[in-house]
Order: sequence, then C-alpha cells, then structure tokens
Amino acid sequence: MKRIILFTVSLFLFFCGYSQQTTTSIYQKGISAYENLQAIANLSPYSPGGIGFDTRYQGVRGSPRMLDTLLPSFLRIGGRDDYFELAADLDLISNSVIYAHPKTKKLYEVPLDAVSEIIIKKDGSEMLFRSTVGKKFDRELREQKFFQVLKEGKYQFIKIPLKTFIQASYKGAYSADRRYDEFQSDARYYLMNPDGIFCQIQLNRKSLAKMFPDKKEVINQAFSEESNPDKEAVILSILDKF
Repeated sequence: MKRIILFTVSLFLFFCGYSQQTTTSIYQKGISAYENLQAIANLSPYSPGGIGFDTRYQGVRGSPRMLDTLLPSFLRIGGRDDYFELAADLDLISNSVIYAHPKTKKLYEVPLDAVSEIIIKKDGSEMLFRSTVGKKFDRELREQKFFQVLKEGKYQFIKIPLKTFIQASYKGAYSADRRYDEFQSDARYYLMNPDGIFCQIQLNRKSLAKMFPDKKEVINQAFSEESNPDKEAVILSILDKF
C-alpha cells in the first residue's frame, strides 16, 4: 500500500514539473522575451529572412506619348496629297501615330515609315511633324524619329522630341532608391546647313556662332538684347535676321 502511495506521489510531482517546464518554454517572460519580440518586430520584407510584401514600388510616371492626350490632327500618308482628319498623338517610343476611331474610340497606330507628315493642333497653333527617314544628319541616328518643323526655308530649324524610359532602381545595395519607372521627356535640335545636312546644336550663343561664324556679330547682339526665356523663340528670331 505504501509503495502505491509513493508511486502516485512521484507520478504527480513528475507531471507538475513537466507542466512547469512546458509553460516556461511556451510563454516567454522577462528581458529575454522583450528582446526576442523586438527582434521580430524589426524584421521587414527587405531583411534577410523577413517575410512580407515589398510595397515600395510606386508604379509608372509619365507615358511614351508626346502630349499624353489625343488632339485634332491632320495626317498625310505615303505619297498622297490629301489629309485624314482625326484625333491623334505621337508615341515616341514605338515611333508611331496613335489615333482614335471616330465612332468606336478604339485606338490604332500608324508606323513612322508610312507617315509623310502630321499636323497637330494645340493651344490655337499648328505643330508640323515629319519623318527623319531619307534626311541627312551630321551624326547617324540610332533609329528613325518624328521631328517638328520649327522653321522652313534655307535655314531649316527642327526639333526631335524624345522619351526615355528610366527603370526603378531601389533593390540593390548601392541603388539610387528610385521607387518608380518613368518616361522622361527630352529633345534635340538641328539646323540644316547649306549642304542640306541637319547639324545638331544647343540653344545657346556659342553653338549657333560655331555653325554660322560669319553671322557671329548678329548672334552676339541678339543674345545680348534678348531676354526671352524661351530659347526656341530666341533662335527663331535670330534666324529671321539671316
């Protein structure tokens, strides 16, 4: 009988001790528990071993289109003399004319090599665009583009509008922390020389004087007197004096 009682007491003490050990291992207390909890809280989706979703990406800014909207336009195709009237814009990445069907409003595109010229109406004025296909440039273009005719005639002045796609860069150790993709706008300007070659210029006194050294006096005087911040307009006013 005594042996049975002693065995029962021993068994009771064993389960009590096991229960306490189990409770201690499951429920953390004290300073060590706080430190462990803090370490877990500091984990992020970007930490080694962290689990979660990377929410830093902010999408795409801008678009591949020049104007980001469809405007009243007149499009001439191939060798035709007539124009198609439509609502259009230029895609500067795919180098095509984007237009909407007049009834369904569904978008279509016409490739650059099929376009003779397109006139886009904006803010009460007309913007004339043609293709660089068949034109001579001082440096060979990487690909054919649309150009805007700023001035016709002997000193033809043109502008090639550009869009550059810049990818997000924020995941590398030495990244720029750019959290969005972006289409950035840019432009290049050219003047046609007496040989019919388009030469790239900067919209400043030095670049223009280098191309027309015999007009240097007129150029210097015009830049000295001109206070217009619109550099395109300044160049146009100078060319009108040649």
